[in-house]
Formats: sequence, C-alpha cells, structure tokens
Amino acid sequence: MTTHSTTVRSTFNHLSFPSPDAPATAAFFEHFLGFSVAVFGHSRIVKKDQLDIVIEDGRDRDCTWPRNFHVGVEVATRADLERIHADMLAADIRMETELITHVRGSRFFCWMPGGVMLEVNTREDAAVEFRGTFASQRG
Repeated sequence: MTTHSTTVRSTFNHLSFPSPDAPATAAFFEHFLGFSVAVFGHSRIVKKDQLDIVIEDGRDRDCTWPRNFHVGVEVATRADLERIHADMLAADIRMETELITHVRGSRFFCWMPGGVMLEVNTREDAAVEFRGTFASQRG
C-alpha cells in the first residue's frame, strides 16, 4: 500500500446500499432504531446522530449481499439490547442469532427488510481490556 505524505482531514459522511424494498428497510430503521426518514424518489435516506444512510431503490438490480456483510448499531445498555431483541421477535423479524454474550460486548444479528443483516450490540458488558478500543467507552 502506498502511503502519501499529505493527509487530508476527512469525516465519515454516509453509507449507501440498495434494497429491493427501500420503504420497508427505512421503516425498520425508523420503528426499531429511532431514525428519521426522508423520501428521495423511490429511495429513502435515514438519519440519526449525524449519520445518513441512503437506502437506494434496488428493485432494478440484484441486491444479494455476501453472507457476512452487515450494518452495526450500538445501544447503551444490555437492558436496551434485550428490549430491542424482544420487540423484533414480537414483530417476527427474522433472527440470524439469539442474544450472544461476547468479550467485545453482547449482541445479536437479524435480517432487515430488503435482505441486509443488522448487528445490534452494547459495549456496556465488554471485557475491560476491550473497552478503551470503542469510542463509546472513552471518556
């Protein structure tokens, strides 16, 4: 890899991915995760905490993702994680895993409408040696 001597300040701006059902994918983000939704033609833009996710209208293309591709969101506490998991189960959201207790923080994986996998995690119960590696765990 080539390293350049000139560094330009940059910030993460957005994530964009296609969905065969952009309205349903956006509604999932709104209902379960508290994102706001903006309509952009047949596409949607979901927004929260200075992050934009563009959900492109993918009805005209293959939206098959590699098995391990996923979007991750973090919640503050294990109790929040358990509540969201229960809400999703009650809404018949397809789960990839049950709740997992993990050294880097508890989590679960599920499938959003449109076929994108979502990881929901908390760092509240991450092992001490990992806590400093997450922005949410730094003072």
